[in-house]
Amino acid sequence: MNTPVKIVSVVVALACLLLAVNFGLRSSMGFFMEPVSKHFQYGREVFAFSLALQNLCWGLFQPLAGAVADRFGSARAILGGALLYALGLYITANAEGLWELHIGAGILVGMGIAGTGFGVVLPALARMVAPEKRAFALGLGTAAGSAGQLLVIPVAQEFIASYGWQTAMLILASGALCMLFMATPFRADANVTDADEDSSSQCLTEALKEAGGHIHYWLLIAGFFVCGFQLAFITVHMPAFLSDQGFDARVAVTSLSLIGLFNIFGSLMFGVWSGKYSKKNLLGIIYALRALTITLFMLVPMTTTTVYLFSIVTGFLWLATVPPTSGLVAQMFGLKFMGTLYGIVFLNHQLGSFLGVWVGGYLYDQTGAYTVVWWSAAGIALLTALIHIIIDERPVARLRFKTA
Repeated sequence: MNTPVKIVSVVVALACLLLAVNFGLRSSMGFFMEPVSKHFQYGREVFAFSLALQNLCWGLFQPLAGAVADRFGSARAILGGALLYALGLYITANAEGLWELHIGAGILVGMGIAGTGFGVVLPALARMVAPEKRAFALGLGTAAGSAGQLLVIPVAQEFIASYGWQTAMLILASGALCMLFMATPFRADANVTDADEDSSSQCLTEALKEAGGHIHYWLLIAGFFVCGFQLAFITVHMPAFLSDQGFDARVAVTSLSLIGLFNIFGSLMFGVWSGKYSKKNLLGIIYALRALTITLFMLVPMTTTTVYLFSIVTGFLWLATVPPTSGLVAQMFGLKFMGTLYGIVFLNHQLGSFLGVWVGGYLYDQTGAYTVVWWSAAGIALLTALIHIIIDERPVARLRFKTA
């Protein structure tokens, strides 16, 4: 690892700022739902589909963005992602119909998120920091995303209230352009390789074949799919669920805010622990605790206090899976193609997210309640915890023999 310490410090700081902007802008999109829907008089289904398309495109383009970062350097992926992000927001602000909304807020913003988010930035951090600091850097980057949610959302709301949704969207597009200036220090990432890894020993096709034939990679993917299912279901359906239980809308706002706040602490803590303890065991503990938390939430009489306690614990576990999951990809397969391989893992996270949102709505329409979905989320979390027991987190034979 030959990157100067000062450059690494600058990159880490800008990576955190970049992820804060990325996640903050994305998280504010839900607050445009009402004004956009009223403006076009389409009802909420149209813009909701745009946001669903955004999440799907984010996942679909994440492996491609990771491959660009692996092949040409993270800076180019971030530059392209920032331009697409800003263009998507600009087109949305000037949209005259549903197709512009789908192209702007859906496809282009989704591609932009992929180019400037976890799948590109975290592998860059992993390559550029010393091995003993890698896990903490991954946790710090993950926590920065939640910090962005807390900071950008109230600002975006104020912009909408003060200037209207179209001007607010243009201001956010300007914010997306600012990510261009955060990409420059990542140029140092292009020539950084793991000291224990021969950078010329493997091509992308060989890396994909190696990972595709590794059963433990698929088990890791299965776990992240479940993670996406749970997170998306809670994010989208929690306000409606609490309303069904008779709670005021402010309880839902506080609940989601608590999740975002405590996610910062959970991401940092599990980032540190990922550098000290078995990453697969930490993931098993996280999923087991999620299953237990949901079970207690369903069984204990529901009050404002229990809702907030559930939100605090859930927030602590929210993105705590990201540092050990991304760290496991690097640990198992090395750093050279981490962006691509983690992008595939994250794609399945987004497929789980898509399913969590859709199944939540479908089963609610069929049964008139979210009970089946909650218990399903608890059940698959427990199953995922058991799956992680059998994951072999050792580096693949190619790397073990290299370092032996």
